[in-house]
Amino acid sequence: MPKFEFTVNGDQVAVDAPSEAPLLWVLREQLEITGPKYGCGIGVCRACTSLMNDEAVQLCTIPVEQAAGTSITTIEGLADGDDLHPVQQAWLDQDVAQCGFCQPGQIMAAVALLNETADPSDDDIDAIENVCRCGTYCRIRSAIKEAAQNM
Repeated sequence: MPKFEFTVNGDQVAVDAPSEAPLLWVLREQLEITGPKYGCGIGVCRACTSLMNDEAVQLCTIPVEQAAGTSITTIEGLADGDDLHPVQQAWLDQDVAQCGFCQPGQIMAAVALLNETADPSDDDIDAIENVCRCGTYCRIRSAIKEAAQNM
């Protein structure tokens, strides 16, 4: 089995996996990083959204071979010790989460947006395509706007 090396949440890792294995499964099963969730397996629900080289990606659609040499950031890699990332803090302040299943992907999509657009419009925020089955979209929008002010 081939070996792939990449960085996850600041740590260099090496994994043995079939080249075509979804990166999501490698992270969850081999590296025990369970923040990114499996929802649909085809990148539509975006529950697995994380950052690859600082761009939002759906880990369920990326074969592990494409991760070689990259830097992956999952929800577990956002906080700085006990200090939450501004998006995480805004999520708490705005009481966004209900069931919480989609929240890691939602937060990572918001981080990617704010990394590109410091003061996003409602249209920018509404362009995030992550599915929230609980329908907390109004609170998500409020949290992103709060985080934008605090970044």
